[in-house]
Amino acid sequence: MLPALTGYDPAALEAYLAAEGQPAFRAGQILDWIWKKKAASVDAMSNLPAALREKLTSGFRLHALEHAITNGSADTTRKFLFKLHDGRYVESVLIPANPALYGEKSDRRTLCVSSQVGCAYGCKFCASGLAGFSRNLEPAEIAGQVLMAERLSGERVDNLVFMGMGEPLANLDNLLAAISIITSPWGLHLGARHLTISTSGLVPQIRRLAEHPQQIRLAISLHGATDDVRGQIMPVNKKWGTAELFDALDYWNSRKKQHLTLEYILIEGVNDDLEQARILASHARRLKAKVNLIPYNTVDGLDWKRPSEAQCRAFRDILKNAGVAATLRLEKGHDIAAACGQLRLKQETEEGIIEAPMKVR
Repeated sequence: MLPALTGYDPAALEAYLAAEGQPAFRAGQILDWIWKKKAASVDAMSNLPAALREKLTSGFRLHALEHAITNGSADTTRKFLFKLHDGRYVESVLIPANPALYGEKSDRRTLCVSSQVGCAYGCKFCASGLAGFSRNLEPAEIAGQVLMAERLSGERVDNLVFMGMGEPLANLDNLLAAISIITSPWGLHLGARHLTISTSGLVPQIRRLAEHPQQIRLAISLHGATDDVRGQIMPVNKKWGTAELFDALDYWNSRKKQHLTLEYILIEGVNDDLEQARILASHARRLKAKVNLIPYNTVDGLDWKRPSEAQCRAFRDILKNAGVAATLRLEKGHDIAAACGQLRLKQETEEGIIEAPMKVR
């Protein structure tokens, strides 16, 4: 398989060009065509010599993924399904005018980005892991989702959340390489403060990320305020319980200026008890964390249900009355199966790539 140009930084491109007898400044031109002008093909790079364009066309793919499907919803949330070089699929969701969940302005476009094909962590509410884990995404495949979303939508993506398919911190080296492309002036030039990484709670990687110099935001997929409740939802809690997790988050706060976000999917009869809200409020207050409440997004093959809107609001009000910044996201995209992994799972099942782990409509 030919390498993708979207995986190359200036130094790597300059080394290639030098071997081809081309001047180093051509690297800047190529990167400008890819990331700024969003060229549809190498042939469109009109200020490159024809011979160099021929070399690039024969030696590289322009993109690491190709567009397969776009699903749009009534509220204009869009889900993109991308096909990878090995025939597998990955998905991204573009959410406009989202409330300021992670510190961004509310009138900006947020893209939810995937980091793996499938997931090994098996969070009980999530479709990403229903067919198991396949592989990590390469840096070009991660950053390429952003580039393709901008090309397809014709809009600038202002904020990224790495909480699509996969556990981002289980692919930390490739994720950080992708972030370098995304934040670099020669790449998408998106500030690190506009990037949020969501994790199920990989304690050693949280500590490592805390030492990374960029001021990236961190969101914790918590979903239970106590070990007994969280353990029903998050298998990772058996390895790193809430005490170890909160200790790592204290370390994060000692190294970073950005406030933490605690993600909490509300599931009827599982974690929506108001006593959980009171315990969660205590944790959030101590960590100076915001809480993002999300009513459960129904997944075929899973029996859980979302609580009533009244119960969701009562849960939120306990947090707010305790002085915690809490947002109740009556989420967008419910009508396009926007929960992580649903569209990919349907497509790969229909193509016979995986056996059906759930009913496919």
